Amino acid sequence: MTVEITESNFEEVVLKSDKPVLLDFWAEWCGPCRVIGPYVEEIGEEFKDKAVVGKVDVDNNPAIASKYGIRNIPTVLFIKDGEVADKQVGVVPKKNMVAKLNELL
Repeated sequence: MTVEITESNFEEVVLKSDKPVLLDFWAEWCGPCRVIGPYVEEIGEEFKDKAVVGKVDVDNNPAIASKYGIRNIPTVLFIKDGEVADKQVGVVPKKNMVAKLNELL
């Protein structure tokens, strides 16, 4: 299950999470974002009890994108204890995202 992350729920869902967080920065108009979107959804299901998997629409939540210096999308941040632990930019295989998330468990 993926969670829609907005500026109003960001602190509670991401920064205060006691689980690792995979955060997908995307936009509706972004072709490469649509490529990894299904992977992110699958990871959300596979890790639903172990991690928070969220999606940030950069057009609707520019303050979050700005806070993390997101300049290219898709960008996936891996956050643990409120801090960025790892980052991936661009289209990558699902297994790469799963491996990075597993490292944080």
